[in-house]
Amino acid sequence: MVKIKHNIRIFNTLTKKKDLIKPIKDLSRGKAGKKINLFVCGPTVYDFSHIGHAKTYIPYDAFVKYLRFIGFNVFYLQNITDVDDKIIQRAREKGVSPKDLALAFEKEYLKDIKALGVNSVSKYARATKYIKEIISQVQRLEKKGIAYKIDNDGIYFNIAKFKKYGKFSGRTISGAQDATSRIDYSIKKINRGDFCLWKFTQQEGEPSWKSPWGKGRPGWHIEDTAISEKFFGPQYDIHGGAIELMFPHHQAEIAQMESISGKSPLVRYWVHTGLLTVNGQKMSKSLGNFITISDFLKRFSKEQIRFLMLKTLWSSPVDYSESAMVEVKSALEKIEEFLRKLKVIKLKVIKKNKKVDELLKKTKLEFYKQLDDNFNTPKAFAVLFDFIKEINKILDPSLGSGQVYGQIAKEQVKDIYNFFVEINKIFGIINFSNTKLQKIPENIKQLLAQRKEARNNKDWQKSDEIRNKITELGYTIEDTSSGQNIKKI
Repeated sequence: MVKIKHNIRIFNTLTKKKDLIKPIKDLSRGKAGKKINLFVCGPTVYDFSHIGHAKTYIPYDAFVKYLRFIGFNVFYLQNITDVDDKIIQRAREKGVSPKDLALAFEKEYLKDIKALGVNSVSKYARATKYIKEIISQVQRLEKKGIAYKIDNDGIYFNIAKFKKYGKFSGRTISGAQDATSRIDYSIKKINRGDFCLWKFTQQEGEPSWKSPWGKGRPGWHIEDTAISEKFFGPQYDIHGGAIELMFPHHQAEIAQMESISGKSPLVRYWVHTGLLTVNGQKMSKSLGNFITISDFLKRFSKEQIRFLMLKTLWSSPVDYSESAMVEVKSALEKIEEFLRKLKVIKLKVIKKNKKVDELLKKTKLEFYKQLDDNFNTPKAFAVLFDFIKEINKILDPSLGSGQVYGQIAKEQVKDIYNFFVEINKIFGIINFSNTKLQKIPENIKQLLAQRKEARNNKDWQKSDEIRNKITELGYTIEDTSSGQNIKKI
């Protein structure tokens, strides 16, 4: 058993450096202050989820699972934006109600996310379930003189009233243009960047709720702070989302909640994931490179898409291409082949091989060290593949430049296999059904026996002919010092 003391650091967009994760000390937060409250911006449910969503939610899923693995009690909250001008517009196009459209696509999102093995979320919070909390926040901002009313339009946040506005995102008030959608557009705004907190009903059929200002609906930014305050209070540990949300969305969240509470910071660790491109271009329907999660999973396994999103540092962009998926398949096949090999090796000794124990201990220490350092998955996976390479030399001495390290004991095989099971609970990149021993048909066994005889007689031509025949039948052969390893293609 390798005992590891974990001190995990993560790059914090707020401080612009890697910070040690230390939850707020509060006896109500559980044993030894090990509870972490985490909020990640969820989807706006007006269309099918695409692989760009997978780029965001898979890294957070693995990160949360790792935090739990090392002993943190993580409450992972994710919102569902089910009222928005995009939803209203799409509903009009389809001739359905915005509520029905949002519910349908929310259902599709949850189905897709489950299919990707993303199951770490503690609570999904639908925005329309928290209208009372949203109205309360708008009222408090209005009472403080930070929110103002525009007749026949809505309630807006005056960004000039929040002196730190722009500090987080590096934007100035004079240059702020938060109106990323029609809901924020008004020539009557005090500042160009003022954003809508509550929009008065404009047309028949729009979703609306009663409020002190008349019927209307919430703005985008206020939904998240109302939900996070409901569950976590005015301050919490970690907020995540894609980097494109840093401005204006996350900047607006900070302005809203810190203005209401007078407490700073709203969030102690801001974590932003990189974006996804397709063959070097931004994904869009107009370019014909828009790929839904459900369509992607018709071609590739959930393990393959998870590895694609995790083999690159979470904060870096990922470019999807056919060649990238070839690399992904090749890497995962190396792991699966290694685990199959562990099952078929003939164990002739009981005594442990000291070299194996040293390698496994060193690998575990270095693997988790890389994860503790900014959740560096590419470096951690590199450690894993180096380990496979070294153990393969022990399983097949011909790979090790003639140096025979000795054999491997049954207990050590079990320890190695369990290590891969352990890390897969975090990453979900290994399909263990692919590591099961395959039943070889009798005709293939006969061909293998003929090929072995040909090789013993140094009849290389016949050996190659038999290999080609076996390949045509859907199997591939790997020659090792201990014999012929065969697997189905």
